[in-house]
Amino acid sequence: MSISQNSNLSNLKAEDFQKEIDGKKTDLFILKNSKGYEVGITNYGGALVSIMVPDRNGNVANVIQGHDNIDDVVASPEPFLSTLIGRYGNRICKGKFTLDGVEYNLAINNGPNALHGGPTGFHARVWDAELIDSQTLKLHYVSADMEEGFPGTLDMTVVYSFTDDNELVIDYKGTTDKKTIVNMTNHGFFSLTGIANPTPTIEDLICEINADFYVPVDDTSIPLGTIESVKGTPFDFTSPKPVGRDIDADDVQIKNGAGYDHTFILNKKEVGELSFAAKITDPNSGRTMEVYTTEPGVQVYTDNWATGYPGQHGATFPRRSAICFEAQHFPDSSNRPHFPSVVLNPGETYTQKTVYKFGTDSASV
Repeated sequence: MSISQNSNLSNLKAEDFQKEIDGKKTDLFILKNSKGYEVGITNYGGALVSIMVPDRNGNVANVIQGHDNIDDVVASPEPFLSTLIGRYGNRICKGKFTLDGVEYNLAINNGPNALHGGPTGFHARVWDAELIDSQTLKLHYVSADMEEGFPGTLDMTVVYSFTDDNELVIDYKGTTDKKTIVNMTNHGFFSLTGIANPTPTIEDLICEINADFYVPVDDTSIPLGTIESVKGTPFDFTSPKPVGRDIDADDVQIKNGAGYDHTFILNKKEVGELSFAAKITDPNSGRTMEVYTTEPGVQVYTDNWATGYPGQHGATFPRRSAICFEAQHFPDSSNRPHFPSVVLNPGETYTQKTVYKFGTDSASV
């Protein structure tokens, strides 16, 4: 079931997303809640192409970076632009990991390392799509044994739902027939001011992250194997502060990420609980976004490598015009036994739930 009419707030056209790729049909799906706000998704990579929500004065804008047709989604200069990521979000050192004594080798697509499931990871696959109702989209993909070098046939379902409280809820479930590793995430590039030409910087956003520790990395963004306190560092968002305050600090970790591109270890009372991870507030529009997740970490990426490439309806996306909160396990966990495990065995079910809740802060100035 696809959208048969083009009456949506983002002025996206279903026919612009309809194509056959690898024998499967792509389409546009619009989730609309009772307040009339919307989320637009294509089943190519599960890419979010619009999130239409109001500012403090009721003005609606698209707060996520995306494209307005399927060809541009496929050929995007940012291949992971607001897509689903799998099988493994983030980096694996030198594209190698070992399970039960067997070494597996992945494609090297980020310096010397493997990134985000490889060049033909889940972001570049056509998912089977079922529009459950006006607010719920179910995506399904079966990843073959040894696809992109990962063992086991992984059967993955992702459900997007958009609640009447303007919450974008992402539920993941997966099973395998062979021992494998899984670390799913969504790589939403959020621009709370609204996308534009050019889309404004995110450096003025007020950000809070519920994390007392983070994962330091080397100059190829692979974890050093330690965790460090955020206290007294540019990574301390335990009290709200502007994203840009320390983004260019004279700090080796900031330099290694060219800004923020690090996993924050979320404060949890229980493993796997759905709990508060982060909040950003745009002081100009008053828009807010809260992040809740069951995951142990969130990779915060401040769009440090964007080049001003074109996006939806003439918008352009300069460097640091978006911020990403990628809920996930830690990078290179498959090679770090002291990190939370990313191993999935036959008979087990991989689960994850992440919520992006949009609102307004009338007290912002």
